[in-house]
Amino acid sequence: MRPTLRPIRAADHAFLRSVYAAARAQQIALSGWDVATADAYVRMQFDAQNGFYRKRYPAGHFDLVLDGDIAVGRLYVAREAQRIHVIDLAMLPAYRNRGAGSALLAALQREAGARGAAVTTHVELNNRSISLYQRFGFREISSAGFHRLMEWRTDAPPGSIHGQSVCKA
Repeated sequence: MRPTLRPIRAADHAFLRSVYAAARAQQIALSGWDVATADAYVRMQFDAQNGFYRKRYPAGHFDLVLDGDIAVGRLYVAREAQRIHVIDLAMLPAYRNRGAGSALLAALQREAGARGAAVTTHVELNNRSISLYQRFGFREISSAGFHRLMEWRTDAPPGSIHGQSVCKA
């Protein structure tokens, strides 16, 4: 898959909530909640997360990941002087393991490499995406609570799929 990006619009809110729900599906399933309670939880947590990201990274880029015209995920990135920080990268389950995340990370690494910056991200301790970041040369530089701060530097081995490109829609 060659993903493209486009800025999030107000009409994308329900889709973004579904991406959040998919990322938390296992946790929600273990809760034993009824559908209404689970939906209320997702709405509350998504709104809190979205508000936090927007406040913490006011100059961030908040994009939908597209496969053609189909929204398949989200990529939130903060570009700073010395680093590109991946705030959040999440795909709907049907579009995971199809190369979109790899293509997006490779593009960010190329961008960072061109300006001598690092790429960083926080990953939850039990998140399977840690192996993706490790394949792309990210190393854990600290951990706090349930998150690891991972970093890729230009002197690290490049991502195995470095040749793919990502273009803005």
